[in-house]
Amino acid sequence: MENRGDHSHLQQRKKRRLVLFPQPLQGHINPMLQLASILYHKAGFSITIIHTNFNSPNSSSYPHFSFRSIPDGLSETEASTADLIAFSVLLNVKCVVPFQDCLAELLGGGGDDDDVACLITDANWYFTQAVADSLKLPRIVLCPTSICFFNTVAAPPMQEFYFNVHTDFQFETPVLEIQTRDPENINRFIKNIVKQTKASSGIIWNSFQELEELALTNLKQEFPIPHFLIGPFHKYFPASSSSLLAQDQTSISWLDKQPPKSVIYVSFGSLIGVNETEFQEIAWGLANSKLPFLWVVRPGLVQGTEWLEPLPKNFLEMIDGRGHIVKWAPQQEVLDHSSVGAFWTHCGWNSTLESICEGVPMICGQPCFGDQLVNARYVSDVWRFGLHLEKKLERGEIERAIRRVIREAEGQKMRERIMILKDKMDICLTRGGSSYQSLESLTNYIMSF
Repeated sequence: MENRGDHSHLQQRKKRRLVLFPQPLQGHINPMLQLASILYHKAGFSITIIHTNFNSPNSSSYPHFSFRSIPDGLSETEASTADLIAFSVLLNVKCVVPFQDCLAELLGGGGDDDDVACLITDANWYFTQAVADSLKLPRIVLCPTSICFFNTVAAPPMQEFYFNVHTDFQFETPVLEIQTRDPENINRFIKNIVKQTKASSGIIWNSFQELEELALTNLKQEFPIPHFLIGPFHKYFPASSSSLLAQDQTSISWLDKQPPKSVIYVSFGSLIGVNETEFQEIAWGLANSKLPFLWVVRPGLVQGTEWLEPLPKNFLEMIDGRGHIVKWAPQQEVLDHSSVGAFWTHCGWNSTLESICEGVPMICGQPCFGDQLVNARYVSDVWRFGLHLEKKLERGEIERAIRRVIREAEGQKMRERIMILKDKMDICLTRGGSSYQSLESLTNYIMSF
């Protein structure tokens, strides 16, 4: 029960407003809105979300927040997310004036009575540090990636567009090849993020200390600013939806009919695409494993197609109900389901963290860009609760990987390792746990501004 002292602190915080600015991509919007909910419900701050017109979040899902839309100036061609680095750089140019005007209006009492304590932006919005400085407003950065990845790209030496992992161990070969049409662009982009993150008032991580303690120790040498590991964000509340795509709930009713730990769940996130040959190899690999599968095939996953046209002929009849294909799934609920035995993932950080939280071993296939390649290496080679599909997508490799993780002793060992980590994660969120204490530290830090 709250005592009066707690109540007065809560009232005091309610008068402090936080302004949050997510980057408009699914893997960035999710953690920012989850963070907003934590800071509102658990820490007691008022929340204003500034967002671009492009991929604007559904404000009706968050009635307690104030939303401000700014024009992003993107043409239809520019709104293509094919080259994510070029897209992000462009947004950092086009949003400067609209964002500055919107923030200045908020600080000038434009409709919200509360005192604005600080600005929290995605790390990719590097232009916002100069805006915050000009308005004398502290800026805290949300890094929606793993600390391991940020260490890889942010701490020297950077070798052109290859970055060696030098956090928990050293690989003989570079693990990360950033794929972009303009290699110089990636270097500039990362240098801007690094410089403006170092200039910020602190970093919030969607991670927990027991998972990335060594990586954090190394990073603090380069970034001697406050770090707050308050994750996993999604575990603070029941599965919340900030999804830009409609979730197919038949996933759950289909899973209800499957044996425990038998299903391979396949999803490559909201951006990755495959070609027609790769798609067919995935289909045959799933079919030949003779195990039940739930497969998320996003419209447009195969370039130039609407949805399932590239499937092998009579594929659905052949698998005879053993597979279930949906356009998008309620992923947190799926991973929490007792029938799911493994997760074939692109290893985006949100997906990796969600899999750890539910104790589901992983198959790392189709990591394409950004943090995905580093996360995949950590899952398979450091934390060792997943397999890395090293070669190109080939049905025999896929079939063997699925059987190894779900049916064989190797997979059972992975499950044991990930369950140990899941137990540590459960503790970190409880009173006195590492994330619980970190959230208290973050709250007190914001109140000190």
